[in-house]
Amino acid sequence: LSGKLRQFQASPFVRRIRYVTQYNKDLSQRAKPKSDSVASPFRESQQLDQEKKVIHKIIPISPVHQPLSKTSNRNELREMKLAAEIGGSATPLRAESKEERQWKEMKLRLDDLPGILARLSKIKLTALVVCTASAGFAMAPVPFDLTCFLLASLGTGLASCAANSINQFFEVPFDSNMNRTKNRPLVRGQISPLLAVCFAASCGVPGIALLTLGVNPLTGALGAFNIFLYTCCYTPMKRMSIANTWVGAVVGAIPPVMGWTAATGSLDAGALLLGGILYSWQFPHFNALSWGLREDYSRGGYCMMSVTHPGLCRRVALRHCVALIGLSTVAPVLDITTWTFPIISLPINLYISYLGFRFYRDADRSSSRKLFFCSLWHLPMLLLVMFSCKKSLLEKEEKGDLHGGNHGRAMEIRLP
Repeated sequence: LSGKLRQFQASPFVRRIRYVTQYNKDLSQRAKPKSDSVASPFRESQQLDQEKKVIHKIIPISPVHQPLSKTSNRNELREMKLAAEIGGSATPLRAESKEERQWKEMKLRLDDLPGILARLSKIKLTALVVCTASAGFAMAPVPFDLTCFLLASLGTGLASCAANSINQFFEVPFDSNMNRTKNRPLVRGQISPLLAVCFAASCGVPGIALLTLGVNPLTGALGAFNIFLYTCCYTPMKRMSIANTWVGAVVGAIPPVMGWTAATGSLDAGALLLGGILYSWQFPHFNALSWGLREDYSRGGYCMMSVTHPGLCRRVALRHCVALIGLSTVAPVLDITTWTFPIISLPINLYISYLGFRFYRDADRSSSRKLFFCSLWHLPMLLLVMFSCKKSLLEKEEKGDLHGGNHGRAMEIRLP
């Protein structure tokens, strides 16, 4: 009897029953707490029988870490049932957000096409190219021809649109890695590559034909050469060598030369001077811009001076800021402007040289940003001052007549 009593007294420890359920090879446990009151052995046996019956009625507990697809499907089903009970016909928010995250084909609408093509052709850069070509045309020492000016401007703009479109076509895999270029039309899929190439061809062929037939063959040849230099030399060199910056500066220096040749039909010293000014201006402009985009360029795989040779990047920018002072002084020597031009342009050239020195000394984002924004207004201001100090045709004709008269007198003196 005492042995049985001991056995029944030990039975409260048996009352800690664990219910174990298995679901997808994951185990979850629940422990039933011990009751405070001490019951008799006969009631304990009855409670055990009832608890055994409850075991069969327990619903298996799902594990905490279920597959994401099953849990999301269950949540979506619950939301759909809730929406059906309410009576609304709208889709659940969860389903809408899931559809927004999925890849889908972007349809091209005719209303969006002009804006897409404008971004594909880099319309702001194209406008700058046309402005510099117009400045070269205006500085030429010939009477102004409005028809030739309009044809030259239109042909130059079309050639620039073609070059920029081909450039974006080649750089889609690299532009997608950069924050600065990840929203371009080809990267986002707003336009197909075939349509982009067709747009480039429809701009390039008429543009070069217009420059060759409507203006003169020299200007057309310069336009075709510039498209080739930008798309086939500068674009691939951006991922190979830092020399791409110098090649890109040559590309930017050709438009004012094209404007000069469109007006005169010849490649004179004045055209080379204008090209030299644009060539030197691009180094402080682009080097300051690329300094703030070093992370972007390195992420995109581009080989830029600001990334691989930061010291050289700052030195080159400072050198060409100072070179603008010398080029402005050469203009009256070549009989393109009066001597007032180097004097009037000296303050703005000294200011950009000062900012170039600050950029060279500090080597931070603040100094590079100031130099970049200064370059944006420095170029149009310099070209405007240069145009206002341009020598008039009457002065050149009088000077030419004077030289011709002196030469004739010398010939008369030599004659017996």
